[in-house]
Order: sequence, then structure tokens, then C-alpha cells
Amino acid sequence: MESKVYFTSMKISHHESLLDRLEKLTKAAGIEQIDFQNKFVAIKIHFGEPGNLAYLRPNYARRIVSIVKSLGGKPFLTDCNTLYVGRRKNALDHLSSAFENGYNYFQTDCHTIIADGLRGTDEAEIVINKEFVKSAKIGRAIADADIIISMSHVKGHGLAGFGGALKNLGMGSGSRAGKHEMHSSGKPFIREDKCKGCMMCIKNCAAGAITMTDKKSKINPDLCVGCGRCIGVCSFDAIRVDWNESSVNLNKKIAEYAFAVVLDKPAFHINFIIDVSPDCDCDATNNVPIIANIGFLASFDPVALDKASVDLINQAPMINGYEDSKNNHFTALNPNTTWDAGLKHGEKIGLGTMNYQLIEVK
Repeated sequence: MESKVYFTSMKISHHESLLDRLEKLTKAAGIEQIDFQNKFVAIKIHFGEPGNLAYLRPNYARRIVSIVKSLGGKPFLTDCNTLYVGRRKNALDHLSSAFENGYNYFQTDCHTIIADGLRGTDEAEIVINKEFVKSAKIGRAIADADIIISMSHVKGHGLAGFGGALKNLGMGSGSRAGKHEMHSSGKPFIREDKCKGCMMCIKNCAAGAITMTDKKSKINPDLCVGCGRCIGVCSFDAIRVDWNESSVNLNKKIAEYAFAVVLDKPAFHINFIIDVSPDCDCDATNNVPIIANIGFLASFDPVALDKASVDLINQAPMINGYEDSKNNHFTALNPNTTWDAGLKHGEKIGLGTMNYQLIEVK
């Protein structure tokens, strides 16, 4: 069975606005079918690491906020803290970064909430019992929302290969411990040169796996259950993980986390094929786009949406000196990745289908 994916080009007439075109697309795709009345609506978006200029402009978010409010919903923009060390690893720095990039109330007309809290430890466990993930650790504000809307900037990724709706939903909605579960098949470890002996990790380890010797914490991997709680509570970035999960398994875990996010909830998804950079918006910089801007896509099915997005990108010629990929752009950019593993797995677990009907909205 095919899922419907709606598409609109960024090529418009002189009297049109891209924001009006976006609104027309979402309404054609059926956003008004959702009962928003007095419902909390999590608009999952990536605010961009400061220094990166490829992230989505907040103007797009404001228009979606306006639509949701007109339908009686209570929207908020949201993302979870990062596992890596940067300017979005805790709620205060994350909010400052979001505001710096234009995601503030005055620009978007709604509040911004960091879903997994101050340290990235405010999570809800959603039981899914899938192949890799039995209980997904989702940022609490996202888990508590009644409705999910994803707004995803489509781009490449050095580990996943491709970032679209599934990655935005799955990896982006995981708490710091959830991101550890997706990124690493191993256990966290402590960098003694950064450890200050504050004992916060010891106080928060339910497994009793952390001890202290000479004012430096140590993790016993035989006792560690890999929950990642210690990563969130460490204020000194002393607890790290090896980013050692294979691209295939990483993408499968992302799909399972995305499944948890939308489980038993209305969900609507929008992909933006704009400034398609070769790497993630988590980088504090961005390279020139790999293709010319194409447009917006919307669907209730995130798997079909991502597949349609990749197909449109692969049909477009690469620009700015990127080598011809023979219609497999994301593999060409990151040859050691397997970008479609998540889509195939998402189809397998019932998240969506890769079979789609592309419907153009003009």
C-alpha cells in the first residue's frame, strides 16, 4: 500500500510567498484533519549549532505555529540536548543557542522547551520491545505532548549517512542517555584529566558501577548497564562514549526511537530540501549545498517522506564541485554509511512504508 507524500517546489511566481506555499502544502497534505483543540503540540525541530548557517530559518516554524494555533492547539518548539560536547549539551546553553539562531518567542510566537531538561536527564521510558530497543528514553516534554509535528532540514550525516524525518524524530527526541543507546554499543568511560571528583556520577549510578580512587571516578564495565545517566549529570564533560555503533545498527535504532516518539499519537511531518549540506546541523559550520534547492514535502508517514526526499535529491545533479554519484548522493558523500537501513527497518517495524505516491501542490 502506498503512502501519500505531498510536494511543492520553491520556484514560485512573483506574487507568492514561500511561507504561503508551505501553508498550502501542509493543508493539502491534511494537517487540518488532526484534532488540535486544547492539545499540547510538540514541534520537533533542530535549532542548529551556533556557527552553522544551514539550519531552517525560524520563519518556517512561525508559520506552522500559526496554523496550529488557528486550529486550537498549544504548540511549542522543542529539541533534546546533545550527547557530544558543544553549545547544546544542557538546557541553558541550548536555549541560548536557539535564541541566538532566532528561535525565541518574539520570532516564532511560541515558547521553546528543551525536552529532556536541564542536564538531559529528564526522560520518559516508552516500552516498544523492538529488535534493538526495548524501552526508548525520550525527552519528557516530547513524550508528554499530545501531538507531534516534525520539521526536518534534509542533509547528509557522517555516521547515519542521511538526516531527515526519522533522524530528527528518533535521534533528536532521545535524551542524552537515549542518544548514548543509539550511538554506542559499548559503555561510557571517564577521562581522568577532566574528572573533578565531585562524585555526582557515583550518586546517580543505580548499578553501583562507579567508584572513586585518588579523587578520580572509575567505571566498572562489568557492572555498568549502559543507561547513560552519568553522562547527563557530569558538569565537566569527563564522561564520554566511543561512537562505535555501525551505520546499519545506528539507523535501525534511530527508526525504533522514532517509532516510540509517535506511538499512539497523531503525527505530521514536513521535510525541507533546502541548503542540503553534506553534514549534520550539529556541526558548528556547514559546507556548500550538494544540490540546488528543491522544495518542501509533507506526509503523515515519515518513512515515505524520507524515501521521497532522497529520491528527489538523487534525481538532481550535484553542484559546487561534488563528484557525480550515479544517483546515490548520500553514499557518495559518506561511503561507510548505510543511509537506507533505517527506512527499511522503519518499514519492517510498522513505522511507515517506502512505497509512496508523490502529489505535487502548486
